[in-house]
Amino acid sequence: MSEEILVNASPTETRVALVENGMLQEVHIERTQRRGHVGNIFKGKVVRVLPGMQAAFVEIGLERAGFIHAQDIASLDEDGMENRNIDVGDIREMIHEGQSLVVQVVKDPIGTKGARLTTHISISGRYLVYMPKTRHIGVSTRIENEEERDRFRLLIESTMASYREQGTQCDGGFIVRTVAEGVSDEELCADIPFLNRLWGEIQQRTVTAPVRSVIHEDLPLFMRTLRDHVKPHIEKVRVDSREVLGKMRSFSDRYAPEISQRLEHYPGERPLFDLYGVEEEIQRALDKKVQLKSGGYLIIEQTEAMTTVDVNTGAFVGHRNLEETIFKTNLEAATAIARQLRLRNLGGIIILDFIDMVELEHQRQVLRTLERIMERDNAKISLTAVSELGLVEMTRKRTRESLGQVMCEPCPVCQGRGTLKSTETICYEIFREILREARAYNNEKYLVLASSLVIDRLLDEESSNVTDLEEFISCTIQFQVESVYSQEQYDIVLV
Repeated sequence: MSEEILVNASPTETRVALVENGMLQEVHIERTQRRGHVGNIFKGKVVRVLPGMQAAFVEIGLERAGFIHAQDIASLDEDGMENRNIDVGDIREMIHEGQSLVVQVVKDPIGTKGARLTTHISISGRYLVYMPKTRHIGVSTRIENEEERDRFRLLIESTMASYREQGTQCDGGFIVRTVAEGVSDEELCADIPFLNRLWGEIQQRTVTAPVRSVIHEDLPLFMRTLRDHVKPHIEKVRVDSREVLGKMRSFSDRYAPEISQRLEHYPGERPLFDLYGVEEEIQRALDKKVQLKSGGYLIIEQTEAMTTVDVNTGAFVGHRNLEETIFKTNLEAATAIARQLRLRNLGGIIILDFIDMVELEHQRQVLRTLERIMERDNAKISLTAVSELGLVEMTRKRTRESLGQVMCEPCPVCQGRGTLKSTETICYEIFREILREARAYNNEKYLVLASSLVIDRLLDEESSNVTDLEEFISCTIQFQVESVYSQEQYDIVLV
């Protein structure tokens, strides 16, 4: 499988695309004026404790206060290390209003919700995640080879012991990341002193930093791409900015020399994303409807509570029988759904409404296909079996806004409903409003200001109703088109 990473950088935003066999699989966008906060560490202030919810609001300097649950507040033992073996107690015994608290963002503000926070601090390196307040040494569950897992644990333990024997402070715990599989001992251990030094600097800044301020910021998107996404099977990383390429080379030379030879400048006049068809794919990823090659299609709708995906056969009629047609459509849909979830970065609760399948073996094959394709996804995913209604319930870990939330905003005309009241409905609302005005005021003439579509209907299909209304209230009604009004806007003026 051919995989490339494309980096499109400009002063206003950075966009990163992961392309597999010429097809876009993931896209990440970071805008200069609206960078994400996941991984950032803040010195916050507790502003409200909610004992009924076992949670609290913490101001960290963002537009909305962050939210922290009792289970995300670390309890420290006498050595200053996290004690994870005790039950979560009353949150009022853990924190109080007005207290300063060092917290880390684990989920960006989304919609009307503030950032999700934790005091279980962790810092990511190239191959290791450092947890300064724990003694735990773990290995990513995606590294399945037991010999490799044991090698990592023993290596980290012996390296930390060696540093301590030399008089160098080396406390805390580590988790070995998936990208570490197959790397040498030297490469893996290089992260340990670097992360320890970084934590020491963060501690020093914590002492002097004012409340509601950032203590540590995670790397910008193009740097995180090198750290998190450039795996051995990535053939090239193409960058269309010489300045950004220079920064990426400096970073890789210091922390990941094996990546440097795969970094490549794209000097072409044609935009990089246009060359690979990424721009078109991004535009399609903002649509509700996803066309399948067979003629079937998906309808993807994202709400604040959950995302639903509806599978339809559409124009696909098959060649054998209905059950076979449904099975093939669902198989193709399973592959498309896995890709769309990554591409759109959809998270939280997701309901997949497959077309009802009678045969249990068909259900199992569709679910296996879905699970197999989703193994490529870096996000944590859990799936249920196909229900009697043909539904699959799943969750996909959400830490950042979806593609649609980053690029779009609610329609100012329909206020995000996705539909408008019909001209007929607006006309009848106008009639009711005129009746209310006529009962409240003794007036001889009314002027209706509305959009051209509404006025046209009032003067045409509703003309007889307008005449009846004029006779009923003994008043004249005049109409005026307002070109700037949307279909749902109108005003009634007493003349």
